[in-house]
Amino acid sequence: MLSTNTEQALDSRLVQAIANPLFPALDNQLRAGRHITADELEQHSLLQEYYAELDAFYQRYQAELVRAPEGFYYLRPRSTSELGTSILSELEMLVGKVLCYLYLSPDRLINEGVFSVEDLQEEILTLSNEQALLRMVNQRAGGSDLDKRKLADKLKSAIRRLKRIGMVSSVGSQDKFRITEAVFRFAADVRSDEDPRELQLRMIREGEAVAGTDTHADTTANEHQDEQENEQ
Repeated sequence: MLSTNTEQALDSRLVQAIANPLFPALDNQLRAGRHITADELEQHSLLQEYYAELDAFYQRYQAELVRAPEGFYYLRPRSTSELGTSILSELEMLVGKVLCYLYLSPDRLINEGVFSVEDLQEEILTLSNEQALLRMVNQRAGGSDLDKRKLADKLKSAIRRLKRIGMVSSVGSQDKFRITEAVFRFAADVRSDEDPRELQLRMIREGEAVAGTDTHADTTANEHQDEQENEQ
C-alpha cells in the first residue's frame, strides 16, 4: 500500500495507474523489453488510459515509454538509465525484418496471420543470401547439412527471443506463430511514401536490414538464458 507521503508526492492519476492490479506484471514486462500490443487487451488499455502519467513515471528511471504509430507500447531506456539493455543479434535483426515483410504480405491474410518456423526459413532463404546467413551462424560455414541444421536451430532461437519481447505469439504447436504489429519496430526506418513492403524487401536484399541503431530492439531479456537455449 502506498504511504501518505508517497500519495502526496505523486499525481493522483499515476497513483491510480500503479495501484491497478495489472501494473506489477505489466511493469515487469516493460522492463524486460516486451512490446505490448492490442492483443493484450487489458494491459494495452491501461497504457492507453494512463500513457502520459506512466511516461512521466518512467522518465524518473531515464527511460521513455514509447507509443508507436501502429499502436503498440514499449520501454526505451536512455544510455544514462540504470535499466539493463541488450541488443538483438545480427540474425535476430534480420529475422525481425523478414517478419515485418511477411506481416505486410498477402500471405498473412491467406494464412489468417499464422506462419511456421519452416515458412520463415523458406522466406529468409528466398530473400537473403544463404552463404551470408550461414556465416551469421558460423564464420567458417561451407554450406553443409550440419551448417543448415545449425541455421534452422538459430532461427528457432531467434523466434523464441522475439516471442519473449512480444513480436510474435504462439499458436497451437510450438512451431506455429502469429506475427504482431510490434514487428513494425523493425520498420521504423522505412516509414515514408514509398511502398513499405518493397522498401523492406530492398533493405533485406541489400544487407541494410541489420544496419543502423534505429531498428535495434532494446531488451533486458536474459542473455545467459538465450545462450543455454542455443546450446540445447
